[in-house]
Parts: sequence; structure tokens; C-alpha cells
Amino acid sequence: MENYRQPNLFDEDIIETAEVLLYALGEFQSRGKLLADRELALDRLRGAFKRAAEKFGTEELSDEEIAQGLEKLNAKVVKVPNFVAKHPFRVTINDELAEKSKLTYQAHLKND
Repeated sequence: MENYRQPNLFDEDIIETAEVLLYALGEFQSRGKLLADRELALDRLRGAFKRAAEKFGTEELSDEEIAQGLEKLNAKVVKVPNFVAKHPFRVTINDELAEKSKLTYQAHLKND
């Protein structure tokens, strides 16, 4: 998967997009929100993606970057017309991805 930010001479940790997305999905679930097998507007998840970017010290991902990354993680992503929603994607996360994201989030909590 592509790297989220360019490394520099002093930066050895390159954050992968997948890690940011998994963390965000896990963080969303940690707030008691149901994620698995439920179609959600991307707008409902934007806060979690923003918090994940802040946690990793990276720039926020665009809607398109989030959609592409989630598709690579085997989420179902449907694009809707721009006049329907400000963030024109609907996302369905399967059980396996929801569980993987929970574990990723919990692992980061333990390491912090």
C-alpha cells in the first residue's frame, strides 16, 4: 500500500495509509458506534479519520484517498453524486475488517 507521507532524512517511521484507516475505524468503534455490515455515509466517519491523522501527525486524507484505501482493505465503497452528499461515498465495512481495525486500534493504545 502507498505511503501516506514522504519521509525525510530524520524521519524513519513512514505511516501507511492502511494503518491510518484501520486506526480510524477502530477508534470509531471504540466510541460505541456500530460499524460492521452497515452502510455509512463517509461523512459519519470523517471525524475518526481526522483524529487518526492527528494521532499519526499526518495530513488528513481526501475523500478519494479514503475511498481507495478502504477498497484496498476490502470494504465496499459506493460513489454517489456530489449533489447527494458533501462527501460523496457510502461505505460498508465487513466483519473481518471491523475486527482487524479494532485490534489495530487496541494495539496502538497499548503502545502509547
